[in-house]
Amino acid sequence: MALWGGRFKEKASVQFKKFNDSLPVDYRMAVQDIVGSIAWAQAIHEVGVLTDEELTQLIAALNELKTSVENNPKQILLSDAEDIHSWVEIQLIEKTGDLGKKLHTGRSRNDQVATDLKLWCKETGGELLFALVNLQQAMMNLAEREKDTVLPGYTHLQRAQPVTFGHWCLAYVEMFNRDIGRLKDALYRLDVSPLGSGALAGTAYPIDRNALAHRLGFRTATMNSLDAVSDRDHVIELLASASISMMHLSRFAEDLIFYNSGEAGFVEMSDLVSSGSSLMPQKKNPDACELIRGKAGRVFGSLTGMLTTMKALALAYNKDMQEDKEGLFDALDTWQECTEMAVLVADGLKVNRSRTLAAAQQGYANATELADYLVGKNIPFRVAHHIVGEVVLAAIDKGCPLEDLTLTQLREFSEEIEQDVYQHLSIESTLDKREALGGTSRAQVEKVIANIQSGNEEILNEQVVGAPGKQQTEVALKQVKQRLNAQRAAAMSVRRARMSDVNKIHQLVNIQADKGEILPRSLDNIIHDVQNVVVAELEGDVVGCASLYIYQTGLAEIRSVVVDEAAQRKGQGQALVQYLLEFAHQMELEKIIVLTYIPEYFSHLGFNLIDKSSLAENIIEDSEPSPHKDPADEVAMEYIVGQST
Repeated sequence: MALWGGRFKEKASVQFKKFNDSLPVDYRMAVQDIVGSIAWAQAIHEVGVLTDEELTQLIAALNELKTSVENNPKQILLSDAEDIHSWVEIQLIEKTGDLGKKLHTGRSRNDQVATDLKLWCKETGGELLFALVNLQQAMMNLAEREKDTVLPGYTHLQRAQPVTFGHWCLAYVEMFNRDIGRLKDALYRLDVSPLGSGALAGTAYPIDRNALAHRLGFRTATMNSLDAVSDRDHVIELLASASISMMHLSRFAEDLIFYNSGEAGFVEMSDLVSSGSSLMPQKKNPDACELIRGKAGRVFGSLTGMLTTMKALALAYNKDMQEDKEGLFDALDTWQECTEMAVLVADGLKVNRSRTLAAAQQGYANATELADYLVGKNIPFRVAHHIVGEVVLAAIDKGCPLEDLTLTQLREFSEEIEQDVYQHLSIESTLDKREALGGTSRAQVEKVIANIQSGNEEILNEQVVGAPGKQQTEVALKQVKQRLNAQRAAAMSVRRARMSDVNKIHQLVNIQADKGEILPRSLDNIIHDVQNVVVAELEGDVVGCASLYIYQTGLAEIRSVVVDEAAQRKGQGQALVQYLLEFAHQMELEKIIVLTYIPEYFSHLGFNLIDKSSLAENIIEDSEPSPHKDPADEVAMEYIVGQST
């Protein structure tokens, strides 16, 4: 059944219907469409379109439909509905009769699909963040394991200077960190709700669109209805983020394919990510890496296709934009699959340390060290460079490495060369000299690993004590730590609360209130404040919550930090607080306070003790201590936004 037939005398042809229908693709947004419909029902109820009884009936039917879809999403494909919006409306009408037809009041499929897609992108983006953080951790684990392993470094695919395998791993940690940053930026920009924009000119009903946006978990509503229904920048940004990340994954794969080759023999892939030959029984092929490398082009194609689709579209919505989802869904699926496969590759990688060491000792990788040695003898670098070039030629003629040349042979090229030269030509010396920040020395690699793992500033501060740039370095270290904390929060699936979460939030808060840990909150209070609440999820279930109470411009309090007992000690509480601190930064708040019985916990998160009596009376009154605790044990702490770590 079509939703638009009144204007037409004849039915669309079967051929056109098949060409026009998007249900085989957009059925994946069924849950998002139902969630958006629940929020819209509440919005039009608030402006008098629906009675209380009608709202209750519609929400019950929509929740029943949502459960059915979650249990069996493929049931949708049995329908001949035009798209997911039509399917949901048809199902709703079957359940509620004519009442189901009232839900579309004031709403267009244009703002509906835009909302559904953004909700889907927010959810999928969270899964991708988790996958990227997991991959980063896998590379950190590999770096830790192989931090002492010598590896030949390459430029132009020619052996250049020795590095450590751990240093190679950390190069990809940096790349994946940039991928995380790009994805987070894209998710922040798409976190605005188009619902209520109508077909192109806005809705005729006095909907509070910001309240509607918060109800759906968006940070705000869009500001222009024309742009809201025709914007697909978020699709392009996600595809661009996916493409850059896939480029990094492809480079990772290419490195390992080369290292795995018989000519190099540096690594062996796990059997879990390899296959054999149908003809040659000795073969073990690095298929996982080759597929990662190959699938990068597929993702690039989706980006190019979307840019081409959008480049000449007049405002507002055009049917061309129906092409946004198939490429996006495929690209993000591919990105996530390749990221997860890369974790398997890294976890199972076996490094042939004797082979990598032997390769690093060949190819005259220590030639630069000999040049640096001569510079230390007051020979200009360009002159030293020329001398060493001649030494390398002589070593090639003799078929030996530089360190095997006798002192007499070396002094034929420069009388400045003395017996101490040999200590500079060893692999150990070559590596250990690269101890500046970002270098490949074992000590530096260990410090970087420890810093990323723990966020401990002292590890890198040792290098800058007394240095002119110490203050700038400390600022940079704080930014790194904040960045890592934000990533951890994202990886923990923390998100803004929705109306569908309020009962669970109420339950979590009052379980803790009954224990005397926090003050109780009524259901009405939570509903009223839901736009300032965040929740943590594990496997789709809400297991924690926290809220931000804003007192005045620049000042807010974190309240009701609760994690279900079964989910504790997994970082959820810290992730909730970090999310709210990031939100406070975006809101341009200046100071966040807490009143707590566990100051050591908040101290770890960057809060500092302050005099409780310095707080305004209304804050003390609003945060009345629990009757089950000694008021003297409650302390005040503050976090200065943008300064604390």
